Amino acid sequence: MLTMANRGRLFVVSGPAGAGKTEIVKRLIETHPDVKLSVSCTTRAPRPGEVNGVNYHFVTEERFDELVAQDAFYEWAHVHQNRYGTLKSTVQKELAEGHDLILEIDVQGCLQAMAQDPTVTGIFVSPPSRENLEQRLRRRGTETEESIRVRLNNVASEVATAYRYHYVIIHQDWGIVPNALEIATEEVYAIIAARRLELENRRDFLDALSASLKA
Repeated sequence: MLTMANRGRLFVVSGPAGAGKTEIVKRLIETHPDVKLSVSCTTRAPRPGEVNGVNYHFVTEERFDELVAQDAFYEWAHVHQNRYGTLKSTVQKELAEGHDLILEIDVQGCLQAMAQDPTVTGIFVSPPSRENLEQRLRRRGTETEESIRVRLNNVASEVATAYRYHYVIIHQDWGIVPNALEIATEEVYAIIAARRLELENRRDFLDALSASLKA
């Protein structure tokens, strides 16, 4: 029997704070166990319900500095007065084992990742409108007025980067589209499924099949 083992692919999901990236990625991991989540490091404090090592690796500023000095990050960036980074060791281990890996990071980190590695697939999650985005940020109940202003002020520049991504998912208003989360989640998974079927991921199989047919 011919095998179809391949190196895993890295899919980066990013977009403005409040666009729904975390909810989409969480639902994706729950409903599609064939996709694994890469856990990032951050210097920000955990939000209610977040677990160290599951949602993020929460580290001190000093520890983050040490990791930067060790060149341990695949990418890292300052975002909303905190720092976030993806460990190289985490990404390379999972991809080498053939796992498709999803990474939820900010737009700076996604652009860094795509610049370093042309095989990275960038998926931009967009809110349907500025008004809806502000509603989502306020519904969180975890943001100060200053934090909301900072995040909204950054939206224009973040949306401008969407033109450099491979795919754009519009996460609709739940009040208008009740199953908006399910729709957005399945759209992301459709991208992953389609990338698995590309020629590059089937080349070894086709080579082996062709050789067997000539025998």
